[in-house]
Amino acid sequence: MIRPFETTGIGSLPFTDADAAVRLVLSHCDIPFWPQLPHRSFKELMVPQYSEGLPGVVVDQEKEKVFVGRADQDELNRFYELFSAGEDFPVSEEYSAGFYAFLREIGGRRFGLLKGQITGPLTFTLGLKDSDGRYIYFNEELREVASLLLQRKAQWQVRELSAYAGKVIIFVDEPILTAIGSSSYLGVEPAEAERLLRDTVDAVHSAGGLAGIHCCGKADWGMLIRTGVDILNFDAYDYFETLQIYTDELAGFLRQGGYLAWGIVPTTGAIRNERLDVLRDRLLSRLNDLSAGIPGDLVTERSLLTPSCGAGGRTEEEAEKVFSFLRSLGETMRR
Repeated sequence: MIRPFETTGIGSLPFTDADAAVRLVLSHCDIPFWPQLPHRSFKELMVPQYSEGLPGVVVDQEKEKVFVGRADQDELNRFYELFSAGEDFPVSEEYSAGFYAFLREIGGRRFGLLKGQITGPLTFTLGLKDSDGRYIYFNEELREVASLLLQRKAQWQVRELSAYAGKVIIFVDEPILTAIGSSSYLGVEPAEAERLLRDTVDAVHSAGGLAGIHCCGKADWGMLIRTGVDILNFDAYDYFETLQIYTDELAGFLRQGGYLAWGIVPTTGAIRNERLDVLRDRLLSRLNDLSAGIPGDLVTERSLLTPSCGAGGRTEEEAEKVFSFLRSLGETMRR
């Protein structure tokens, strides 16, 4: 289904011109993805982008922030009714110009694979506060409502993109995983984190999609494997060692059909001085290191390539360099 070392992106790009962002994606990625454009509007940041439809949500245009006010029971009941009826919870063009520009550009074409993305339930609920300044994760009802909302937005993407592709991949973006267990998030129980992620993965599967989980730092990769995810996307540039310690779990994951998405091209300031030959050698070295504990053919057959994280924090020129390196690495590795 996925050829070895095919390339795709994480999500964000620094462009304000949605059409320019889509052109970059289509010219550089084997598996095209729709671009998130946080420089175009604060509504395209990770948390605001998926907040439409959340009971009690308040969008403060002047301060460019989103929070949850006091949702009354009627509003919550209305949400549950719509969810139970199978209603869509789409992301509108106001919150996602890149998605709609992407659909316009690929209209009339057919792809083997396309990719979308959703902010994960942990990052979303630990990034969004209520009117008292408390993360909504710690409100049991709002945590569950937010999880259901994200599941339905992921399913909507699968259905929309399936009109143009044989299979759709949805990455669940969870950068907050690197901080779980720290003093700021002591109230986050590992079992609950795993449940929320499993529910999201199950929702993608039930819509016919493949589910990936992206974390650009350290994470409990064994726990993520237990969610039933199809693709693990990790920062192979800076955090390879944090994945390598899970060799036994990874071996089973790959044997059962899972994929590793190597985030090998840096999206930090390191890209300014990076060289393609050095990057290739780094990738080869880390593939060899992982193959010491897992059959090498299994690793290479189940690998794809991505940037280490979203490129939204870079300049347009740096983002173009990121994806130029990514395309060249994919071509080199497939040869």
